[in-house]
Amino acid sequence: MSELVFFCGTMDCGKSTLALQIEHNRSARGLVGMIFTRNDRAGQGKLSSRLGLVTDAVEVEDGADLYAHLVDHLSQGRRADYVIADEAQFLAPEQIDQLARVVDDLDLDVYAFGITTDFRSKLFPGSQRLVELADRVEVLQVEALCWCGARATHNARTVGGVMVVEGAQVVVGDVTSSTDEIGYEVLCRRHHRRRMTAATARAAALAPDVLPVSSG
Repeated sequence: MSELVFFCGTMDCGKSTLALQIEHNRSARGLVGMIFTRNDRAGQGKLSSRLGLVTDAVEVEDGADLYAHLVDHLSQGRRADYVIADEAQFLAPEQIDQLARVVDDLDLDVYAFGITTDFRSKLFPGSQRLVELADRVEVLQVEALCWCGARATHNARTVGGVMVVEGAQVVVGDVTSSTDEIGYEVLCRRHHRRRMTAATARAAALAPDVLPVSSG
């Protein structure tokens, strides 16, 4: 039976790499996939990984009906043996419902990839709906690491290396962004709660003692 599978994890844990690997494995066996994405770092209509791999995809716009898109595609005599939806956290809940309908009514496997929570540790609506509807939720086993070496569990938004907790839920950036612009960093829960990024931890380590100890 076909399934809706949600592969999730923090940023920088290899979600898009796995999506590309699934696409490669199936296309190598003669299968044809439909790839959806939204707000990929490589630009519109692209599915890319930080390893430098990239392939073309269908950019999902606001209000797009993914089920209708597949039905139209198939009705024109074209193939789609499975569906990949990357950056699924950015999809609207109703678009997740449409992916579930693709599984149930068109009998196609749907592999969705995304992060679960935003920089404030709040669920993305698309991810929440996937958790509610998916036949399986798979947490990726490639663990991203906090600057302290612990397992990273939270995504932090940074400006100039300093963690921020206000702003729009969706602002496109990357963990490789330079420290003078909006970027993201993965942190363990402890350092996310303390708002301590690698940059602020480094600054604290280099700061002089507040109460210097005199040897005299």
